[in-house]
Amino acid sequence: MNQAEWLDRGSWSNADAAVKSVFCKCLKRITSLNPGAVHMPFQYVNRKGQTYYLHRGTTKTGKPKYYFSMKIKGDLVESLPDGYEIYEEPLRAQVFLQRCKPRSITDAEKTAVETAVKSIKRSRRYLVQARGKTITVHESDQDVDGLKASYADSFILISPSRLEESIIRSLSYTAVMRFRLVDEERRIFLPERYCFKGSIDDWIGIGAADRLNKLLGRFVKTLGTESFFELY
Repeated sequence: MNQAEWLDRGSWSNADAAVKSVFCKCLKRITSLNPGAVHMPFQYVNRKGQTYYLHRGTTKTGKPKYYFSMKIKGDLVESLPDGYEIYEEPLRAQVFLQRCKPRSITDAEKTAVETAVKSIKRSRRYLVQARGKTITVHESDQDVDGLKASYADSFILISPSRLEESIIRSLSYTAVMRFRLVDEERRIFLPERYCFKGSIDDWIGIGAADRLNKLLGRFVKTLGTESFFELY
């Protein structure tokens, strides 16, 4: 009997998340001691700490389809199918399975942007996503320091670090800046920011195309400041 069958029993159907978590840890321990004794479904934990399980279904034409769900019941899959990749949506951290798409951005280029935004010492938080020919920076919609101050008196038994961790997990994000690869051979990028004016509500150029490191030095420092809205 695999894990899906165990958890599909009626006695487990209404189990809370904590009990299920302990049970899954026990199964992992059993698997490490006796590989093959338990079949573990493929799991993915998003930035909010939520666990998603990979499911298999069938389309109207009878073809297999795959999707993520936080439900442990159903036809669970043990490994990621060939030709697919995981996509975690930045806004609310929802998890999807999608077919692999070509990506022109190198790991080094994505890391360079991640390093640049991590150097920002402000109350907002940032996520970096590389898809296709674009590296996008997402900014948290909430002020972390402001939320910490608001909740401090209500959660006096929780350490400041635990409180900040919980707040960060609850954040939602909005795309604010991106760098589009316009010359693959020379690795030249075009900088853009999102314009939130009702008459525009779209991406606008904020400078001439250049090498990524130069653009990062010029534009990343404006994130979370009034100077960001003056970029045109």
